Amino acid sequence: MRLLEGKILAITGGSTGIGRATAIAAARHGADVALLHLGDSERAESCVAEIEALGRRAAVLEGDVAEARTARAFIGAAVEGLGRIDVFVSNAGICPFHAFLDMPAETLERTMRVNLHGAYFMVQAAARQMVEQGQGGAIVAVSSISALVGGEYQTHYTPTKAGVHSLMQSAAIALGRHGIRCNSVLPGTIETDINRDDLADPAKRAVMAGRVPLGRLGEPEDVAGPIVFLASDLARYVTGAALLVDGGAFVNLQ
Repeated sequence: MRLLEGKILAITGGSTGIGRATAIAAARHGADVALLHLGDSERAESCVAEIEALGRRAAVLEGDVAEARTARAFIGAAVEGLGRIDVFVSNAGICPFHAFLDMPAETLERTMRVNLHGAYFMVQAAARQMVEQGQGGAIVAVSSISALVGGEYQTHYTPTKAGVHSLMQSAAIALGRHGIRCNSVLPGTIETDINRDDLADPAKRAVMAGRVPLGRLGEPEDVAGPIVFLASDLARYVTGAALLVDGGAFVNLQ
């Protein structure tokens, strides 16, 4: 069963990690895919090649989500290349781990602009396009378990992910009348470029995995499946929801 047959999906941060896995999963489920990336053209092109190898169309644009003009440019390029947008996935994000007391202002500001402002600009631009099309749509934002719990070296990051979660709740109310569903996924520790250095210490890696009832850290593909579900008509009455994808880490309090 192909859950996204004939749909057009646009995704930010689409060349690596959760974004790449989602783009390829969407193509496997029958979607054409537009992806936005920043600074890694080789991996973006290889993702496009995988999508096309699955018999689907792909479009790609390089740009920084922190700039409002990038949202307009990306949505415009997706529509020009693929015809419309049925699904939008806000995935681009950064997490430069840093202690709280000496957090540089520029690190805080860049994290806010990419993770929260960027999500806002992109979701707004995608929603405007969906409203103009008049056929509804689905928006999925990649938040984090960090929206619900703190992190000593993530005082700049956790507020942005809480904001993304809240943005989807409010957008669900604002856009429901247009038939646009808005949901978020909250991944736990997923092995991606963001945390590769942080997990390089075998002892820390073992501790992190030990907190997970399923006994392992997550992989990008573990998040791609839930995103595809929320984007599909199987979730046609799901909006304003937040789905934890963490192997049970959040509930493992004792």
